[in-house]
Amino acid sequence: MSEGESHSDRLARKAREAPFMVVGLVGLVGLVGYGFYNFRHRKSKTSVYLIHMRVGAQGFVVTCLTLGVAYNMFKEYVYPKFSSGSDKS
Repeated sequence: MSEGESHSDRLARKAREAPFMVVGLVGLVGLVGYGFYNFRHRKSKTSVYLIHMRVGAQGFVVTCLTLGVAYNMFKEYVYPKFSSGSDKS
């Protein structure tokens, strides 16, 4: 953390640098909330229900990480080729 940077400024900077991390965390919190809400109305054993919720949450986070890596690769390798190619006449 640099001098003079508050926690909210640091969080905003990190969100700009890695937007899929924020989406992944929000989705994870949403899935956990959904799991707690539906825990009362489950029709299966507790252990099976918790395993399904864990797999769903992990799948969401892995999907967000994959999209984030693809976005960064596009931004670093593909986009510069298109932007530099349009300058030539």
